Amino acid sequence: MSSLCLLHPLDYQNPFKNSRGISILFLVVAMLLMVAIGYLLSYLISSKHKSVIFPIFSAQSYFIAQSGVEFAVRFASDQGWTTTTQLANLNGLSRNLGNGRFTLIYDPSTDRLTSRGEVQNMGQRQVIISNFTQFVRSGSLILDPDRPPPCQTTSIIGKHPVTVVNFYIKNVSSSIISLNAFRASWTQSPPSGNISTLSLGGTLKFIGNYPDGGGKRSFNIPPIPYAIQSGQSISVSITFSRIINNLRRLEIAFFDLTEREYIIPLDSEGDGFQGC
Repeated sequence: MSSLCLLHPLDYQNPFKNSRGISILFLVVAMLLMVAIGYLLSYLISSKHKSVIFPIFSAQSYFIAQSGVEFAVRFASDQGWTTTTQLANLNGLSRNLGNGRFTLIYDPSTDRLTSRGEVQNMGQRQVIISNFTQFVRSGSLILDPDRPPPCQTTSIIGKHPVTVVNFYIKNVSSSIISLNAFRASWTQSPPSGNISTLSLGGTLKFIGNYPDGGGKRSFNIPPIPYAIQSGQSISVSITFSRIINNLRRLEIAFFDLTEREYIIPLDSEGDGFQGC
């Protein structure tokens, strides 16, 4: 005589009392976790891909804006424009360049030229040149638009880390420009630091302790004059005496043997420097 074992109906409804039910529950949870992780990864990868594009467009916009400055200098020189009234004709001048364009904005009341570079409505940068008339009178030095933009890095002098700013300048005039002095100004967060060395074309021209806004200072490493040929581009390296916090709005001006001043704004927008 066989015995019949009857299970309570609730035993079928409670998966925690059934090994198969528990396995299926764990499998469902694991699948949900895998789907959630996959979705999260795909979202992060897509966001990263989109964010990388913006620095590229920003750099391209900067180069286009700098090219606009060189175009303005050469175009005004070819036209013989040397006064603020004549240079006002540059206002609104625009040219396509690659996949972007630059637009020139000139204010005769302040003698300031703004070159605005834009790429596909995705990136926009501008370069501002003060005292623009000096650039079109008898020769000019500008940031070289064909070289990397001004950048900031860190070096070790002795045992101390210091801030270094590197950039390139180009002689866009038809004559040689011989430099023998400089001045500089910048904005920084405390504690303050000074310029300790200045090199042109890899040649050391100044060693000292130059403060922010310290006025004109002659080169002190012979031979003193440094000649830049027509169309020549040279590297410039500025070393500070320490790490400079929040360095921005750095502007340096060079003087030639005739006392003519060439102003080079390195951070017109005041948003600091990219890394070298």
